Amino acid sequence: MPPEATEKPRYTLVITGAPYTSQAPATALAFCRALLDSGHGCDRLFLYGDGVYLASILNTPPSDETNWTSEWQALLRQHSIPATACIASCLRRGLLDNQEAARYEKPASNLSDGFSIAGLGEWVEAQSSSDRVVYFHGGT
Repeated sequence: MPPEATEKPRYTLVITGAPYTSQAPATALAFCRALLDSGHGCDRLFLYGDGVYLASILNTPPSDETNWTSEWQALLRQHSIPATACIASCLRRGLLDNQEAARYEKPASNLSDGFSIAGLGEWVEAQSSSDRVVYFHGGT
């Protein structure tokens, strides 16, 4: 059997639902932990639409609630998983890194460590390099 046939699939996860208004970030986190625990790989986390709110440094839930941004940051750091937020979604929702804050002459950036802002080229690359893409939607 060739080595490729015995390798476990690699995943890209897409979150489109915001933390605290949908279960998408929480469900995606549980799924990601389970797939990593079973030896699968996660190539990238991609945030789109309201999912980009997960990457905001300004998320400050009450002390008795889970801080989904911090939980994701820890997992991303531990497993060296890149996390990308769609630039168009970020700009529409006021989420900026230092470069975009300077470009649009805004007084501050608010992107959390461990996340980057990029265009759909990153998304296309992730789709072509992963074996599976799993979406976690916010629902309506």
